[in-house]
Amino acid sequence: MLGTVDRTSLQELARAELPGLYALARYLTRTRAEAEELVQDTMVRACRSFASLNDVKAGPKWLRVIMTNVWRDRLRRNGRRPEEVLVDPSPEPEHFSLYQTLVDEDPLPWSDTMHVDFLGAFSAEDIQLVLQRVPERYRVPLLLRYMDGFGTGEISELLSLPAGTVYSLLHRGREHFERALWEYANESGLLEQGAGAERPPRKEARSR
Repeated sequence: MLGTVDRTSLQELARAELPGLYALARYLTRTRAEAEELVQDTMVRACRSFASLNDVKAGPKWLRVIMTNVWRDRLRRNGRRPEEVLVDPSPEPEHFSLYQTLVDEDPLPWSDTMHVDFLGAFSAEDIQLVLQRVPERYRVPLLLRYMDGFGTGEISELLSLPAGTVYSLLHRGREHFERALWEYANESGLLEQGAGAERPPRKEARSR
């Protein structure tokens, strides 16, 4: 049973981390209801084991470790092994480079900082939709690495995968994400909006 101090610390930690936990849960699951249930199960397990947290500053990662474990347990209950979800023998699509594609296609001819302007066209909601297009086996390691800051070794332990497999998933996952960005931009009209924009005025150099 939690003492008063522990209960207060857990409440403060949960209040600060709930938005990030829900965002991670939303990417790990298929529906909002499943995401909400995953967050709830995570907090129940965190409450039961809060006494094992030695440093509250480590709380954010600790909660995400719990969430990942809860997610893995749910996969098993549904007859899916995490290793099967994260390692798929199906052939990979050919190599894709967003940088090179932007150079070749030049979708924003008015821009002197095309790559920055291209990425800046995406809202947070757009990015969420793009990530949902990335296959699950790549999306999960990408989220843990770039959204929640886990190192490759930590991801390897969390997902029970060899470090080499995690490196490969991250590398291929970045390519899938870049391809998904490009395809989403074409399908959603972001590129047409960018192409129709006027070139921003240049700043004139001051004469000395």
